[in-house]
Amino acid sequence: MQIKSIAAECGEHARVGYRVGLARSEDEIREAQRLRYKVFADELGARLASRIPDHDIDLYDPYCDHLLVRETDSDRVVGTYRILSPIAARRVGQYYSESEFCITRLQHLRHRMVEVGRSCIHPDHRSGAVIAMLWAGLANYMQSHGYDYLMGCASIGMGDGGHNAANLFRQIGPAHMAPVEYRVFPLHGLPVDSLATDQPALVPPLIKGYLRVGAWICGEPAWDPDFNTADLLLLLPLSRMNQRYMRHFLKSADASAA
Repeated sequence: MQIKSIAAECGEHARVGYRVGLARSEDEIREAQRLRYKVFADELGARLASRIPDHDIDLYDPYCDHLLVRETDSDRVVGTYRILSPIAARRVGQYYSESEFCITRLQHLRHRMVEVGRSCIHPDHRSGAVIAMLWAGLANYMQSHGYDYLMGCASIGMGDGGHNAANLFRQIGPAHMAPVEYRVFPLHGLPVDSLATDQPALVPPLIKGYLRVGAWICGEPAWDPDFNTADLLLLLPLSRMNQRYMRHFLKSADASAA
C-alpha cells in the first residue's frame, strides 16, 4: 500500500510541546513500530514475532494509517495510534478485532466504521496532553473522511493473573454496555467468573478515556496470550460522544488543520 501523504488532513498542531500528524513515509512508520516494541515487548513483556528486530510489525501495518505524536523539541515520536479504514479492512480481509472477537452483529456498520489499535505512549510522556493530541488527530481523521463509528480493542494487563481484568468487567455499569444488537463474542474468552475477586478494579487510562467520551463495551473480554492481556472491544458512535468532549476534540482538530 502506498503510504498516504495526508498530514494536512490530520494536521500538525503544536500544544504543550507536542504536535500530531499522520506518518508520511516508511521511516516515520518505523518510528511508530519502534515505540510500540519498546512499550509492548520491553515494558509489558509481549511476545512479538517481527521481521525487523526491535520493531512491532504485523500484517495489518501496511494497510493502516499511522497517527504520530511528536515531542516538539526533540522531534521524537512519543505516542501513536494506527487506524484501519473500512476500505483498508476489505483489502486486508478483516479488521484486527476479528482475530479476537466474532463481530457479526456489527457487520452492517462496516462501511462507516474505523478500527483503531496499537495505541501506546512513551513512559516519559504519559500525560493528558499526549492523550489529547491522539484524540484530536482521531477526531480530525473521522471528520475528514465522514466515518460514524470508532471501534477498537482496549487492553488490560494480566500481570496479576487476570483478576483485575475480571473485576473490571464485573464492575462495569449497564450504562457502559452496548445494546444487545451490538454485542460481540470473544473467540478465546477470559474466565471471568473464576478470576473475579470482587476487589475494586483499576481502570487503565485508555479505557477510562473511552468510557468518558461515551464508548460502549461490546461484551466479555477476550484473552490475548501473545500480549498477555485481556481485551475489551469498544464501540464509539460519534453521535453518542459526550458533547463537551466532542466540542473539545473537534475544536482541537480544526486548529490542527489550520
